[in-house]
Amino acid sequence: MQNKMPEIPLHDIKPLVEIPDYSFYYFLALLVVGSIITVGVLFLLIKWLRSRKKFDIRKEHAKALQNIKLNDAKTAAYALTKYGATFKNDSERHQKIYQELLDALAKYKYKKEVHEKFDANTLRLIELYRGMIDV
Repeated sequence: MQNKMPEIPLHDIKPLVEIPDYSFYYFLALLVVGSIITVGVLFLLIKWLRSRKKFDIRKEHAKALQNIKLNDAKTAAYALTKYGATFKNDSERHQKIYQELLDALAKYKYKKEVHEKFDANTLRLIELYRGMIDV
């Protein structure tokens, strides 16, 4: 004997309903935003590292011009000519003073030995040109 259960219709169980799942789209959005932020941070970091180690020839030459010892006239004349040329094209005034400086320094260069010191006019031109330099 089999126990037969009467077939009673069940009204309290509903069929399966599809629930919309947006988690994949949230993940993609998070991935895109994260990638943009990472690329931005890397760009700023690389830019900062490059600017930190940037070599500026004008700053180096300005520093060298200020540190030239005027005791040895021949060596100082060559150094003033070399480092001063960096700034000669800054303005017309720079060009004029640099040309005057070259003319004044000519008597201290191109000789085997120079025993004389800079005269007052040359020292004035050297200090004027050093003071004009702006880096």
